[in-house]
Amino acid sequence: MSAIISIVVPTYNEKENPRRVYEALSAAFNSHDFELIFVDDSKDKESIAILNGIQEEFEEVRVLHRENEKGLGTAVVRGFEMAQGDMIAVMDADLQHPPELLVEMVEQMKLGYDIVIPSRFVPGGDDGGLSPFRKFVSWTARVMGQFALKRVRAVSDPTSGFFLVKRKVIEGIELRPIGWKILIEVLVRGNYATVIEVPYAFQPRIAGSSNMSMKEQWNYIKHLVRLISDSPEDRRMYLFALVGVSGVLINLLIYAMFVHLHMAIWLAGFTSGTIAMISNFYFNDRLTWNDSRQGFWLNRFIKYVLTSLIGIAINTVILSALVYGVHFHYLFANIIGICVAMVWNFIVNNFWTWNMEKKKIEVTISLGNSENKNLETSKG
Repeated sequence: MSAIISIVVPTYNEKENPRRVYEALSAAFNSHDFELIFVDDSKDKESIAILNGIQEEFEEVRVLHRENEKGLGTAVVRGFEMAQGDMIAVMDADLQHPPELLVEMVEQMKLGYDIVIPSRFVPGGDDGGLSPFRKFVSWTARVMGQFALKRVRAVSDPTSGFFLVKRKVIEGIELRPIGWKILIEVLVRGNYATVIEVPYAFQPRIAGSSNMSMKEQWNYIKHLVRLISDSPEDRRMYLFALVGVSGVLINLLIYAMFVHLHMAIWLAGFTSGTIAMISNFYFNDRLTWNDSRQGFWLNRFIKYVLTSLIGIAINTVILSALVYGVHFHYLFANIIGICVAMVWNFIVNNFWTWNMEKKKIEVTISLGNSENKNLETSKG
């Protein structure tokens, strides 16, 4: 059977829900158009027997039982490996993700989009199927992911467990999820240029119980840390800030040492600042942009110094304007100036000193019969 869409559904002690999922998909698709892959970690013998029965009854159903591996994220990865379709969907077995929406998702993908994400948070969407506590947990997870990871910021529902991808998005990519948020893994590591979000209403669970736990929340945090660590475009800003802090400490240490040795204040300040700038360049060159060093190091150093000097000027202008213009406290004014200068330094060094190519990912929001809204987020 050559399906146009493979649908991966992780299961854990679901009992009645898998048959309901199959029946809903059969009503939406012709049998030759889809294959349904259940990746099952159940310990309940009744659930396992039900899945085996469905597999024997319907040729479009495949079941993988796992004994020595568990977790929703890794279950989806195993499903990806089994999938035969050119389009691969992921959805939960609890019917909180409406299977009939997959038909519209397939039609959107045929228009040329690489990833289709049903979203609760675009016009026409609704997350009413969640309790107030679950809504708070979901909101917190989304905000954390959007803050930490650049490639998911324009996506309104990056922690959804319901999405459709073209096979090429994940082909040749090593996916290393921790816990339950597989979409955020695909968004950060995948090869794609276009995403569309379609509105959907999150449904109440029909049967069974939620598998969410404090352990899964902790796994999500560990997952974000891993993604930041593995993604140069996401860890750059954190490393840049860390190098900046090290430069401040070096500056203060050398400045105090030279003053103690009775060097003139202005000379001690100039010397310590210069040494700190050289130190910052070295560590940024070796750590922050270690994947993009091109040409002779002196060219990068000259650009870095020019950028830093303009950053100092920006800091001085902002500091002076806030202190003398609106009477800010001099320490708060300096902190604001430093923050603005740091953003300047990072952006210019990223795209000039280390020549990082700016690439675009287009995110479209489907507004039904209205004109779609296009957003763009850059990577690099």
